[in-house]
Amino acid sequence: MKAIILAAGRGSRLGRLTDDRPKCLVEIAGRTLLERQVAALRAGGAEQVGVVAGWHAEAFDATGYPVFRNPEWARTTMAQSLAVAEPWLSEDAVLISYGDIVYGADTVRELAASKAELAISYDPHWLALWSRRFADPLCDAETFVRDEAGHLMDIGGRALTVEEVHGQYMGLLRMTPTAWSVIRRARSADARVAALDMTGLLRHLVQRRLLEIATVPAAGPWCEFDHPSDIPVGIEVLRRLDTDQVNAPQDPSSSPREETSE
Repeated sequence: MKAIILAAGRGSRLGRLTDDRPKCLVEIAGRTLLERQVAALRAGGAEQVGVVAGWHAEAFDATGYPVFRNPEWARTTMAQSLAVAEPWLSEDAVLISYGDIVYGADTVRELAASKAELAISYDPHWLALWSRRFADPLCDAETFVRDEAGHLMDIGGRALTVEEVHGQYMGLLRMTPTAWSVIRRARSADARVAALDMTGLLRHLVQRRLLEIATVPAAGPWCEFDHPSDIPVGIEVLRRLDTDQVNAPQDPSSSPREETSE
């Protein structure tokens, strides 16, 4: 299985930290977000990791990872950036990660094991994390509703009550070529769908019943680095993830490997 990290955006809310680099190349607690993502993805089953780049795409040249460039990154959404990785999306099931999140290998393994055509990871304990990130958790939380079978019923709306939020979408998903084919047709048929961001696209798929989307709970801590105020909270999460990694059984097959750009 391959993995794609979406790292084309400017990351302007992190201020000067992203003046000269993509957000995932910001170093926090001794390692870049990209290093942490690649380690978790590989330990969770990804054999190769590629990056969708835009803002300061040249910064990835030294990493050795395959890079898919989105020259229109400043005028397109994350879903549109994903489309430039078409060769991988059409070939086999892929894991897809936003470039500003961190998570553990167990979360990746659980997601990778899903048999659904499209599955997303979510945090069922979101309120504790959001309460540390925001004075009012509902100011940023989006609707996230699952049915009894674990299928996504709604996502991305404005949440007015905690009861509307069964969890929070993390920005980590798994997609098969069949799912990508459905998405590609939907985007090709309607320019408004083609312009949707990722959660808007997921919501469209659910509302139009184009795909069943499985929801997979996170199997450990995670965090998003969207604003400088996330860093103190995120460092606590990184410490927990680092401790879990040190204590985890070592698998020689998950050690870093050289990768050549495509």
